Amino acid sequence: MDRSLGLGYTYGSLILVIGLIGTLALWYAKFKNLQVHPIFKRNKEIFFWTAVLFSNSLGTAFGDYLGDVAGFSYLMGALVTASIIALVIVLHYFTKLNQIALFWIAFVFTRPFGATFGDFLTKPLDKGGLDLGTLPASIISIVLMAILIYISHKQHKIKNIHPVL
Repeated sequence: MDRSLGLGYTYGSLILVIGLIGTLALWYAKFKNLQVHPIFKRNKEIFFWTAVLFSNSLGTAFGDYLGDVAGFSYLMGALVTASIIALVIVLHYFTKLNQIALFWIAFVFTRPFGATFGDFLTKPLDKGGLDLGTLPASIISIVLMAILIYISHKQHKIKNIHPVL
């Protein structure tokens, strides 16, 4: 929408937010929930993939908005989006807020986090990146994901052993 339609990241993001909210509203109106697991019905799956399309596009547009419109560095953009995801995690564990709404918020913000963090690792130093190249950046990303998966796996095991934790 930015390049092809000339709308810019602000208007493009706004259109994508409206599209995502509209998709989720129609999904909810039809099924009375926004649960993503399990999905067995084809029309519910269509709503899911439409929401994924809007949310991934929105995430990309928002990541670009942070850098190009808000003027954040790649690192600051990654920190902003990581902070939003961290806040969602805290809200998930310590509040009774709607878990499905929290899922969708986290889902949307993983895309701009990945884009801005990846740009931070790979872009040239003079553009605010670390200029590590794609292979080292990929290795760093894989190691970080492996650590998070390991922690999640350990927490899952603890919950199964001690259900009250």
